[in-house]
Amino acid sequence: MNKFALTVENLSKIFLNSKNKKENTALNNLNFNVKQGEVFGLLGPNGAGKTTFLNILGGTVTKTKGKIGVWGFDIDQNPRQVKASIGIVPQEINLDAFFSPRKLLELQAGLFGITKKDRITDIILKMVALEDKANAYSRSLSGGMKRRLLIAKAMVHQPPILILDEPTAGVDVELRNNLWNNVKELNKEGVTIILTTHYLFEAQEMCNRIAIINKGELVALDTTEKLLDRIQSKRISFKVENINSSIKLQMRNVKFEINSSDTLSITYEKKSLNFEDIINYLKQNNIKVLDIFTEDGDLEDVFVQLTKK
Repeated sequence: MNKFALTVENLSKIFLNSKNKKENTALNNLNFNVKQGEVFGLLGPNGAGKTTFLNILGGTVTKTKGKIGVWGFDIDQNPRQVKASIGIVPQEINLDAFFSPRKLLELQAGLFGITKKDRITDIILKMVALEDKANAYSRSLSGGMKRRLLIAKAMVHQPPILILDEPTAGVDVELRNNLWNNVKELNKEGVTIILTTHYLFEAQEMCNRIAIINKGELVALDTTEKLLDRIQSKRISFKVENINSSIKLQMRNVKFEINSSDTLSITYEKKSLNFEDIINYLKQNNIKVLDIFTEDGDLEDVFVQLTKK
């Protein structure tokens, strides 16, 4: 078996405007791989091409050119095997209000041609903590329960790849945490997760690697840790002993800010000098440091730098 869950080679999608016959490039020569068993983030601003890519995977949009392999199957040559290998959790909640979770999962399993003896409806309901609501109307479920039910629907055919499209949109903090716990458990069991989200702190916490696309092009692909290392500037705050606000502090590539009589902040380029040099400079100016607070950049800073949004 291929060590990659998903391979994308030279993928492009061009839409033709029916009115003015102008071409609109939604995806331009994308190349990346998703490893088996990882949590992979696909990020980008609105209109970047994320939805187009997911629709191509789901079979609702036809690519213009390029190759896609899903769990070792070519999307053009083996479309049925590709569909059997992925479960897509959509952003929109699309559940029949008068069906119970059990009936919805049974119906979904039937659509995939799974025989009754091979269905694992009860296992999936327990997996997403809905066994107590198995026979309740879907309309009576809370927002978080409906999100979990969408994950359950995507898992009825036991796909090795689960695609989550903005899964926590409109969900409160507690339900969001519960949802991510479910996803982490699935990942521990070997399910490869592909995630799109606008909550960048979620991607930073959840993803092993992240691809950032902008205007249909791949602008970054790396581990979360290495993407964070791209942030050049670092901000640090000091609690100090009674600093004189009129003192002039100057160092090359360092910006000093005296916030109050006992707080001082600096911003500096991480690669331009060592932190010890700054500490020594403060000591030379008779500034006694009582405590230090770092303010590291996060994935949002990287995202803004790369997409200029």
